[in-house]
Amino acid sequence: MKKRILSGMRPTGKLHLGNYVGALENWVKLQGEYENFHLVADWHLLTTDLDTSKIKANTIDMVIDWLSAGIDPKVSPIFVQSQIKQHAELFLLLSMLVTIPRLERNPTVKEQAKDLGLESNMAFGHLGYPVLQAADILIYKAHLVPVGEDQMPHVELTREIARRFNNTYGNVFIIPSGKVTDFARLPGLDGRKMSKSLGNTILLSDSPEDIEQKVKRAITDPQKIRLGDPGRPEICNVFIYHKKFNPEEIEAIEKDCRSGALGCVACKKNLAQKLAAYFAPFREKRSYYEQHIDEIHDVIAQGNAVAREVAMATMDEVYQVMNLG
Repeated sequence: MKKRILSGMRPTGKLHLGNYVGALENWVKLQGEYENFHLVADWHLLTTDLDTSKIKANTIDMVIDWLSAGIDPKVSPIFVQSQIKQHAELFLLLSMLVTIPRLERNPTVKEQAKDLGLESNMAFGHLGYPVLQAADILIYKAHLVPVGEDQMPHVELTREIARRFNNTYGNVFIIPSGKVTDFARLPGLDGRKMSKSLGNTILLSDSPEDIEQKVKRAITDPQKIRLGDPGRPEICNVFIYHKKFNPEEIEAIEKDCRSGALGCVACKKNLAQKLAAYFAPFREKRSYYEQHIDEIHDVIAQGNAVAREVAMATMDEVYQVMNLG
């Protein structure tokens, strides 16, 4: 039997190139090798944003992007966290097995709180979201969790909680492992972290015209002002994008940039064309799904049914060994 993987994202709407390179592309590659469950983590979204007015529309947009990128819901169920109530049940029970000091030591949570200015005003749900994440993983008995290095503390906490539960009540949970993936990190067009809130992203769904306009604004080597000036591709955001989406020309681009033979205007135009061509099949699929939203609702409903059946079976085991119910 294939090992099981759980992966998820918060529903923030249409995805950008950073989401694709950092996670979605890898999910598609793993489909044939593992049994994948894909979670729309809407409860997790509440830890940093209490506004739920757009959550349904953003969920639909995100799932459309997943399907357009190549996720096959027939083999990789797509489901919404809040529709599987057993996540909350297990979260409550697992929260009894971890102390507040242990949660406060989590470096990923501490860093996130610092970035958001919440060190002295953190919600209980935010502090405890790694326990909810542990419930997400354990309830499906996932063997592996694809993560970057910065998320490994969450996996380690999940392993601790699973071991403590098994030792206290009985062997129900698989002890999952983090599948550390060397996720590429695409910078935003301005060199900062790619984020829609910063306005420095290219969406997977952007039209060729939108891509061209956005790439024109990308920050390049500040010392390369005009054609003929030698460039430093190692510090150029556009060159980083070329390395990912235009590897066939990368050697020539680097050589001509350093010599000054290639100007930034031509380099950006080339990149925009390559990005538009790379994601043309994606845009075609997305256009279909946008006109068949009922299919998206069906995909989610079917995924919810699959996930709920697995979650209910796990909770039956949990209640049995805990002498509850």
